[in-house]
Amino acid sequence: MRVVRVQYAGKTFYATLEPDHVLCLNKDMGLNDPIPLDQVALLPPVAPSKIICAALNYHAHAEEMGKTVPEEPVLFFKPPSSIIGAWQSIVLPLQSSRVDYEGELAVVIGKPCRRVGVAEASEYIFGYTCANDVTARDLQTKDGLYGRAKGFDTFGPIGPWIETEVPDPAALTLITRVNGEVRQEGSTGDMIFSAWELLSFASSVMTLLPGDVILTGTPPGIGPMRPGDEVQVEISEVALLTNTVTAEQSQDSEFTVLQ
Repeated sequence: MRVVRVQYAGKTFYATLEPDHVLCLNKDMGLNDPIPLDQVALLPPVAPSKIICAALNYHAHAEEMGKTVPEEPVLFFKPPSSIIGAWQSIVLPLQSSRVDYEGELAVVIGKPCRRVGVAEASEYIFGYTCANDVTARDLQTKDGLYGRAKGFDTFGPIGPWIETEVPDPAALTLITRVNGEVRQEGSTGDMIFSAWELLSFASSVMTLLPGDVILTGTPPGIGPMRPGDEVQVEISEVALLTNTVTAEQSQDSEFTVLQ
């Protein structure tokens, strides 16, 4: 089932996505009839309290970066304010001279959990979607930390929907394209730590809440984006996320992010 988050008639709600309409899942709103797609605004499919990210979680990406494979997951955060939805623009900030794409599988938490075992982890996953862990690579190298490099507004493209029925998240093909050219192609089977292991590990540190997101790392092939590019992250059996790229015009520029 494909679940989207939409605005309609001044209301924001979750709905199932059908070929030409959506069906509201929030039954208390009284929106029981199908709503045509052209009458709703598609929002980012999540509004999380936190975005937890796994660094160096593909064997081939660790090799590409010249890093040692970690013995346990290495976690960092992206702010919720970084999120944009499908077909919105990634804005390249003036502070950076190199901003990279990183196509990733995103896990969406379905119910509160703390100290969950790996064997039970799937019970707490609502579904999966596509994400792009946009990174100012030069600032990451300069800072030695991830907060600034990965935290700019628009650096968290995600969507366009949540797929709730994924038979095996450890057997998916992930492809990132820039202007139609394949730049990344890998299998989630190359993950060092599976989606279930990441959820279990993260929940041993903090309480995970419904709508929270875990980004599971990127395969090899990361590279820079430039103004005018179209970037697509496609994951088999999950979704296809498309975003354009633009340059920030000045430090005072304002851009709209749908939340």
